[in-house]
Amino acid sequence: MPTIPDLISDLRGRHRAASQGGGERFRIRHAERGKMFVRDRIEFLLDPATAFLELSPLAAYGMYGGEVPGAGIVTGIGVVRGRSCMIIANDATVKGGSFFAETVRKHARAQEIAQAHRLPCLYLVDCGGAFLPEQDRVFPDKDHFGGAFWRQCQMSASGIPQISVVFGGCTAGGAYIPALSDQVIMVRETGRIHLGGPPIVKAAINEVVDGNTLGGAEMHTNVSGVSDHLAEDEEGALRKLRELVGYLEPGMPSDPPQASAPPAADAGTPAEFAQIDLKRPTDTRAMIRSLVDGSDFSEFKPDYGATLVCGFAHIHGYPVGILANDGVLFSESALKGAHFIELCDQRHIPLLFLQNITGFMVGTDAERGGIAKHSAKLVYAVSNARVPKYTVITGGSYGAGNYGMCGRGFRPRFLFSWPNARIATMSPDVAATVVTDLRRASLKSPASKDEIAELDRRTRAQFTEQSDPYYATARLWDDGIIEPDQTRDVMGLCLALSAAEPRETGPRPVYRM
Repeated sequence: MPTIPDLISDLRGRHRAASQGGGERFRIRHAERGKMFVRDRIEFLLDPATAFLELSPLAAYGMYGGEVPGAGIVTGIGVVRGRSCMIIANDATVKGGSFFAETVRKHARAQEIAQAHRLPCLYLVDCGGAFLPEQDRVFPDKDHFGGAFWRQCQMSASGIPQISVVFGGCTAGGAYIPALSDQVIMVRETGRIHLGGPPIVKAAINEVVDGNTLGGAEMHTNVSGVSDHLAEDEEGALRKLRELVGYLEPGMPSDPPQASAPPAADAGTPAEFAQIDLKRPTDTRAMIRSLVDGSDFSEFKPDYGATLVCGFAHIHGYPVGILANDGVLFSESALKGAHFIELCDQRHIPLLFLQNITGFMVGTDAERGGIAKHSAKLVYAVSNARVPKYTVITGGSYGAGNYGMCGRGFRPRFLFSWPNARIATMSPDVAATVVTDLRRASLKSPASKDEIAELDRRTRAQFTEQSDPYYATARLWDDGIIEPDQTRDVMGLCLALSAAEPRETGPRPVYRM
């Protein structure tokens, strides 16, 4: 069985591989065209010595034969001229920057985060539009490519700046990213925008034209007016983008209300409390102390509903209310969680859910004790909390426990996973037991021992594969897999983004039902 250091080393290796984009052959061709690599563009753009919180770097991992690393796009939050910005950058070494279904989801997720935090969106565009063989998964539906343009229009209308730099060919849908932006910079020679590229023009109206004449940077800056600024090279374009951001309304995250303090020297590190075997208990309170400022944790109702640990702490100086699993959720745990969420909501304290949950308690006693109603109270409280919510899956995330602990469906601002995490309706062992028992009870012909064994094997294999954290992150069920020891810094960045938001002052829901 691998160790946590093994999983961390494996995670770093996968991140390194994904950062290489489409591979050496395509990187060489990209460089021969005089173009910077996507991460070099981002590094040039950001303020020196500032952090970049990359989102979903392993999107599409293992899909499409491994040919679409990172879903062909890099997204993340960084500081430009002192202003926190969302950066959305195509990687043209991956299928020419074309959009797959996961590319669309990653692009849209970045916009969703930007909208929630009112972050300017900086688009580094090098995009071939939709990947045509996947058009049915990219083009027509509400949450497909068109949704990204709709969201871009909505943000611009609400005063969230949208600025694009065009580095390469932007065809069809890709052309709308700069066209819908508030300001556009194009790079001479390599930057192009056209709703229909030369092949489409030839097929549609039998006109033969080259890409530069049709939609080059000089034409769009001097003739059509689609572009606002012409840059001689990529570095010049990025310098111009930094200049434009410098004239935006200031928007750095608010300073924390108190000074940051590292966890106590003897508190250990979060990685020490991560479990490979999710059947083994974790010292939840010790794990929390390894994450929070000064290892100070003021626990709420420590002697009631003990399988859900709740309490107040600070991370990098920002207050946070923490809910962390320490076993299956009973009725008492659910009621305690709902009560604690009410307090945090009343006091404008963000919520951090640390998920390691098999689910809510089942059985005759639990049902007679009203587990269905009490678990629903926790779900209601999570759904209606108005303060920012954040989730980290530190172990298992199974069944309705995922819902009660603010899974993806409950709209946390960010959701990250550790490399030992698992997420599914149930564990492979439980799934195999349920499915084989159902087959034995089926009205079909009696199942043979060999059939039951094969059904057991297939079910375990399916749930093992589909609960793997890389399966989840490839499909953007989280915002990325992070190392346990990165959790404190990642959460500090996330909390800083929302710290300056105005507080809601209207009536707040009551959860103590």
